[in-house]
Amino acid sequence: MEPAASPDLVALYHIAALAAGAADAASAERALLAEIMAVFPADSGSVALLNPHTGYLEIVAQQGLPRDTGDFALKLGQGITGWVTLHGRPLLVPDVTIEPRYIAARARVRCEMAAPLLSPGGQPIGVINLDANRTQAFMPADLPRLMSFADEASRTLHRLWQLERLQSESAQLETLVSLGHTLVARLEERDLLATLTRSGRQLFDARLCTLHAHDDADRTLTLQAWNAVPGFDPTVLLETSFVEDEAMLATTLHARRVIEYQGLDSHGAHGAVDLPRDSALCSALAAPLHVDGAPAGVLTVYTARPHRFSDAQKRLLAALASFAAVALHNARLYARVFQSEETLRKNETLTTLGLLAAEIAHEIRNPLTVVKLLHGPLGADLAADDPRRRDLEVIAEKLEQLEGIVSRVLSFARAPAALHARWSVHDIINDTLWLLKAKTAQANVAVRYTQPAPPLHVSASKGQVQQVLLNLILNSLHAMPQGGELAINCAATTVNHVWIDLADTGGGLPDEIRGRLFESFLSGRAGGTGLGLSIAKRIMLDHRGDLLLVATGPQGTTMRLVLPLAAG
Repeated sequence: MEPAASPDLVALYHIAALAAGAADAASAERALLAEIMAVFPADSGSVALLNPHTGYLEIVAQQGLPRDTGDFALKLGQGITGWVTLHGRPLLVPDVTIEPRYIAARARVRCEMAAPLLSPGGQPIGVINLDANRTQAFMPADLPRLMSFADEASRTLHRLWQLERLQSESAQLETLVSLGHTLVARLEERDLLATLTRSGRQLFDARLCTLHAHDDADRTLTLQAWNAVPGFDPTVLLETSFVEDEAMLATTLHARRVIEYQGLDSHGAHGAVDLPRDSALCSALAAPLHVDGAPAGVLTVYTARPHRFSDAQKRLLAALASFAAVALHNARLYARVFQSEETLRKNETLTTLGLLAAEIAHEIRNPLTVVKLLHGPLGADLAADDPRRRDLEVIAEKLEQLEGIVSRVLSFARAPAALHARWSVHDIINDTLWLLKAKTAQANVAVRYTQPAPPLHVSASKGQVQQVLLNLILNSLHAMPQGGELAINCAATTVNHVWIDLADTGGGLPDEIRGRLFESFLSGRAGGTGLGLSIAKRIMLDHRGDLLLVATGPQGTTMRLVLPLAAG
């Protein structure tokens, strides 16, 4: 029969096993203290760790001590535990009543023994302390035993802290990736900033997160967005715009790096004009936002307790600030794209009105010509002094005026050939797709376009050809409400023309409008004017080209633009 393992070996095994079996470091601290106290004649004990943010020893686990013992903290070198932590050496005090370094945590304590917890590099990180109610309860031989337990406890806690740090960083990475996807999908600047400040506060478990925009012209910082814990008093943020030279956060813009601020609860720190008037704020970390190399703003997190930010946390906030800068830049680009699209729509409306006027003028011109022909012979048999002759002269004058008006309308509606220029087909298509980039992304439509080789050139009015493409692409998007694919192909023909095909994967055109597709006021959707394709057809004919329906059906519709190739 094998001999039973000694109590020390069993306890050491249990402490080592905590590295894999403990739910977290806090539960491991309580468990290892219980294991150690079980093999020593101790009446009370504690585990205290050095707080890197405050520099104080704070009790994290205790047994047999009054409930409020963990509420006070010791400086390094203060008391027996403070001395052990400072010097990194164990200490046995057989009789605390004659020990000047002793600070009472419990009235009945007479004997105390403590051993330091050391990092893998040998730096003190805390202490294990045991107390007994009688003098000389612990023997000199107990000191190396306690040190062996403290060494194993240090290794166990280090592994658990590493695991917790890895889990935390993994969660932060997942949050950053998720945030990146979210920011790409959001186009409204206000939504972007709200998402960024909310994520920043949650990632750092902070009390407050703010984002200030920088105006280089006025040299000011202006609060754009913020997110705070529930119950936060928003009146502390009433001052929202600050002159750069008076703002604390301007430092991080000029330094172009993440900067840590401590002691915000001190009187001097509250003199900063951009610091929220919240006495609960203790520490802050600020990261600059730069767009195209220029300062764009500052992202800041504030904690409600003294906190020394690690290098990993500084890198995390810098990454979040980079996300913020890119997302903000993209949001402003999208806003410009939408503005350009709106301008195109207004131009299309004006062109529609102009071409509609041209159609009306064209229809008026034919009967006007007939009236002029019939009016010409009238009055030939009238006497020179007949007053009706003057009436006929006035009518002839007004007919000439009407014909002049009709001619001017028709000339204005057409793009004169003198305004045509040599354009690359690729440039026309590519520029149109760029204008509609945000629209196609919103519609969940994938655009597949291959640049023609060799390059093709046409003599045309770029704006009018783009208007035709814009109309056709928007029609395709309406035909694919659930998303789909739009394929654009172009090639030269053997008769000195170039064709551009646009093929969508929509449901096709209704049978009743296929044969009359280019008639005015014919529309296949609610809210349509019925003029888009009619005008597009006229534009292409004015360019000595054409607009054709190639195919339509349940698998989609293909439209073709035909334009003459430019000479040379």
